[in-house]
Amino acid sequence: MILRIHHYPSKSADARLNQIAGRKLTCSRKDELQVLQILEAVRTRGDDALMAYVRQFDSPELDIASIRVTAAEFQEAERAVSDAFRESLERAQRQIEEFHRMQAPHSRMLTGREGVVTGQIVHPVDAAGIYVPGGQGGKTPLVSSVLMGAVPARIAGVKRRIMATPADRQGRVNPHLLVAAAVSGIHDVFKIGSAWAIAAMAFGTASIDRCDVIVGPGNTYVTLAKKLVSGMVGIDMIAGPSEILILADETARPDHAAADMLSQAEHDRVASAVLITPSKPLAASVLMEIEEQLSELARKDIARESLHRFGAVFTVPDMKTALTLANRIAPEHLELLVEHPFDLISEIRHAGAVFMGHYTPEPMGDYIAGPNHVLPTAGSARFSSALSVDHFVKKTSMIYYSREAFRREAPHVMRLAETEGLGAHARSVSVRLNEG
Repeated sequence: MILRIHHYPSKSADARLNQIAGRKLTCSRKDELQVLQILEAVRTRGDDALMAYVRQFDSPELDIASIRVTAAEFQEAERAVSDAFRESLERAQRQIEEFHRMQAPHSRMLTGREGVVTGQIVHPVDAAGIYVPGGQGGKTPLVSSVLMGAVPARIAGVKRRIMATPADRQGRVNPHLLVAAAVSGIHDVFKIGSAWAIAAMAFGTASIDRCDVIVGPGNTYVTLAKKLVSGMVGIDMIAGPSEILILADETARPDHAAADMLSQAEHDRVASAVLITPSKPLAASVLMEIEEQLSELARKDIARESLHRFGAVFTVPDMKTALTLANRIAPEHLELLVEHPFDLISEIRHAGAVFMGHYTPEPMGDYIAGPNHVLPTAGSARFSSALSVDHFVKKTSMIYYSREAFRREAPHVMRLAETEGLGAHARSVSVRLNEG
């Protein structure tokens, strides 16, 4: 068996939990230095450095004149995709848009104190960059990443929305990605990838205007680049490898639980898939199902290694204990394979997204349910949230005082400023209070 059953509470169970919960995004100093070098090269040399990286790693024959996807390429992409794909894409787009529209923030004014108006003014950023990985040289187009990044940016009202994705060796972008870009409201698509794409969107070049916010998943180089430019631009989050935690009771089907664990384990060799259940028979059956289903997967070697490194099955005395452990792990994806999931939801404090019931597997959220699938990982659900419309807006405070309201509250401001030793702050108020 790849996995073993850990009975909680026990020292071995605690050790395995700590190993999984302590799993973080790691990179070598060498990787960080290489990314820093890439960022600096694009910052200082612009298009020349950008195209050198593109030709070295992505498309040897691509030149700066063809780095932007043309209208003809978009039209060709429309002809290349099937009607069935288009139908599924548009359904996903509609449902993602419907969900994110409820997130749209609004400007507000408070006028409860006589002579005082305070408020919050909401503005979208001017430009957003959506990064979409190449997906095995364009063979596995990540169309859902296009939708999840572009739709909330459009709802936020961002005027310029661009996408960066590496082209294949022949300089082409997968047509499914281009159709997804058109459907979700992307203005321009650039054939650039990895850390040099992040640099171009963060700093700008002669051919690519800088962005205010950059979102989207990627490999270690993309993640490091986003981390290093954060503060110069906004980013969605520093995301680590994918993870799933399943809480299951005796009503769960072993084949469902096993399939859901494998759906995350196949992502990469450091993904994590965990099952916690009060049912010992279910735990044993899931292990057997995993072995059987694993043999049928195209990515079985990746899934096997991720399960060995960061997978586990835990049995617990009761569901209350399972919920305690779930909050301790704070998973990216939390599935409730239980008979009455709505009875448990109030006990969940830390999770990127919760999938409730026997017919809500995690891939429903990846593609079509509506909520964003860009989620906090590695325990960061304790303090951060999914990608949303809020990532693409700024909130500016507004304050107004009449003369009478100012005179009423000025002594309090002076007293607090003097307590902090900030005499000029107090004087800024007193010169108005003492005027004739």
